[in-house]
Amino acid sequence: MNYSGKVVVVTGASSGIGEQSAEEFAKLHANVILVSRNEEQLQKVAIKLSKYQTTTFVYACDVSNKEQVDKMGKTIIEKFGTIDVLVNNAGFGIYNTVEKTKIDEMESQISTNFLGMMYCTKTFLPTMLQQRSGHIVNVASVAGSIGIPGMASYCASKFAMLGFSESLFHELKGTGVGITVVSPIMVRTNFFNHESFGKMPRYSTTSLNPKTVANAVVKAASSPRLEIVVPQFVRFVVWLKQTFPYLINPIVGGIFRRSMKSTMD
Repeated sequence: MNYSGKVVVVTGASSGIGEQSAEEFAKLHANVILVSRNEEQLQKVAIKLSKYQTTTFVYACDVSNKEQVDKMGKTIIEKFGTIDVLVNNAGFGIYNTVEKTKIDEMESQISTNFLGMMYCTKTFLPTMLQQRSGHIVNVASVAGSIGIPGMASYCASKFAMLGFSESLFHELKGTGVGITVVSPIMVRTNFFNHESFGKMPRYSTTSLNPKTVANAVVKAASSPRLEIVVPQFVRFVVWLKQTFPYLINPIVGGIFRRSMKSTMD
């Protein structure tokens, strides 16, 4: 797809997958709107993208706050007149058992990861439907298909994102608007900088470079598919889990429980 002059909104754009996705769209000469709570870091990203000689626009917004999201949407549509791609990427995780995780920590993950996606989608979808074009890319996780001990709230938010996206996928048939979920495995970003991860190994040999996921996000923005799993071979693992849960769940659960026990001892 030719993204030259297209308007792309990326949430969680101050670092990691969001920052890299914004850069990949900028390379393709899209007009990129950078959204996150950290305006100072967004300005640094905007300076970095200036070398691609395309329009960037910084907007500080907490996507878990629906009033802020509503104001953001109105500002962007007023300034650019349209939106072609919405990348719902903002999100974070906290690593702990349900017993030890505070209620407000659970709520904050659901509010940012799921409700933030829903608020942004509701804000920009009417414009896409009116113009009969556009694409929503929701950055989820393989943890949206496989429950991981110690990540219950995070998994819940990504399971919810996947279900919401699948429902909307069917609703959007014939409208000219598409939606695709990108579900990566572990990515080398500051996601694991949260103190709750403690002694947990930050990355493994299979962890992904943000650029790999960002390339999948760009691909997703013009894809007819509901979900793109990164890397592709992990889709087989998800298929096994969904097809033979009575065989796979004990194995997966055992692996994660052992890992969790070793990191929390």
